[in-house]
Amino acid sequence: MAIQQREDLYGQHHVDRYVETDGEEGYLWKRGSTILLLTTTGRRSGEPRVRPLIFREDAGRYVVVASRGGSPEHPDWYLNLREQPEVEVQILGERFAARARTAGPDERPRLWELMVEAWPEYDTYQERAEREIPVVILERL
Repeated sequence: MAIQQREDLYGQHHVDRYVETDGEEGYLWKRGSTILLLTTTGRRSGEPRVRPLIFREDAGRYVVVASRGGSPEHPDWYLNLREQPEVEVQILGERFAARARTAGPDERPRLWELMVEAWPEYDTYQERAEREIPVVILERL
């Protein structure tokens, strides 16, 4: 499989292309960042909700950031997984069940720096956010 970098993908179009191509389109994104698809269960609807997120691997776990661009509110996907931490993850063509948890204060600083290496704007987002932006760890079940 030849993985193509696609900077123009965003939102539902990104999800659709990623799923249709098993990540051949959508896995590599802007500035070489890597994308996974996270499926959470809607806390009100009970319906599956899929979001493309920048990720890094860390000791067999996957790390994502609930930044929402530095807005004052957490993203919906983060609120969903706080209520239902069992999620589905897709990386390229592989899909697997995982449990999500927010990184604790002892592990967050190192994981935050790992994620800033992947997407430097996270530091900018944190500066303008009126909340501590959560770092989320996804562990395979």
